[in-house]
Amino acid sequence: MEGTIVGFRRGRRTIYSTQMIVEAPDCNTKEKASQFVSKTLVWTSPGKLKKQIKGTIKTTHGNKGLLRVHFEKGMPGQSINTKVIIS
Repeated sequence: MEGTIVGFRRGRRTIYSTQMIVEAPDCNTKEKASQFVSKTLVWTSPGKLKKQIKGTIKTTHGNKGLLRVHFEKGMPGQSINTKVIIS
């Protein structure tokens, strides 16, 4: 299943570079999003090297079915609006 990275998890003055907000397809309520908690996902970088950064879904984010994902490394800004594979 594929999801889309929406942006960094952030506060008023702080950006958490290892935590991202992900939108899953056909997931528009908090109850549907809670089924994805503790699944893993992989982001593959564009370009020649095709580096992969793995992460786990920790919890939901808000009431519209978004997911909060914690990656093992800091994510680059170019990862926003790209696809991730949820397994």
